[in-house]
This record gives sequence, C-alpha cells and structure tokens, in this order.
Amino acid sequence: MSQKEKVVQGAICKCQFGTTPDKLVVLTHKKWYANDKDGREKLLATHKDIGVPFQNKTFGSCKKMNNNPCVPSITKWDGYYEKEKYDPPGGYVLTKDCKATCAVAGTACVEITMSGQTGQPMKKNIENADEELQAQVNPLVNMKKMNQKDPYEFLNIQ
Repeated sequence: MSQKEKVVQGAICKCQFGTTPDKLVVLTHKKWYANDKDGREKLLATHKDIGVPFQNKTFGSCKKMNNNPCVPSITKWDGYYEKEKYDPPGGYVLTKDCKATCAVAGTACVEITMSGQTGQPMKKNIENADEELQAQVNPLVNMKKMNQKDPYEFLNIQ
C-alpha cells in the first residue's frame, strides 16, 4: 500500500454521471480514526460503507436518469486494501484509488477525488522543523519558543 492515502470521513466523492461532488460519511463504526489527534472527526472508511454514505445524499442531477435528481445507492466498493481490516465493522480500509458501484449508474462510476485527510501540525513537527527555513517562511515567529507563557515572547522584534 505504498503511497496510497486511506480514506476518511469528509472525503470528496464524485460520480461520473452526476453534476456535483458530495462528502463521504462513515456510518458503519465510531471507533477507528486517522490523522485526527482528538479522535472525533476523521473516521476511517471501509468497504462496508455502502447504501447512501454521503452528506447530501446526492450527486446533483444524474445523466443515467435523464438529468433527474441523483439518488445514489452504493452496492460495493472495488480496489480496497485487503491487508488492513477493522473490527467493527469487519471492513477493509478504502484508499483514494477505490471506486464504487451504484445500483443506478453502474460499475465503478463513483470515485474518490480527495481522501479527506488534512495535515495537522504536531509538537514533533515543530521540534523537527528546519529553524532557518521557518525563519524565512515566518520571520516574526520563533517556532522553538512558541509554547512559552508570555504570548509575545516568541516574536523577534528588535
């Protein structure tokens, strides 16, 4: 699974027959999170997230239904990572390369355009950051001294 992003709640999905994207909602569990230090928002999506696992429950209008409102019905996901399984729900993790089959539009018509993961800076990132580069990117802030009690102590005002 080298260099494949795991899909989490909030991933952007798009149907090739729809007019608008929608966000994926994980409905199968409340236990497994990725890239979420507080464990509240980024539930891992699995191949068990079928039915209508989308925030707005539509991809706009559907070309397969004569441009009537889309009512997606995911019957299965293809291309999931079979070496990583989560119990519950007993599902394999979805990656950004996965495609879903819709009961209305057909095989592999729903794709994931963004995994839903976003970077969250942690203390280790600041500790490992190149001090010279950080000074050029943000010259007013000394990242190494940012957690001091006086909120203005880290400013490099001379």
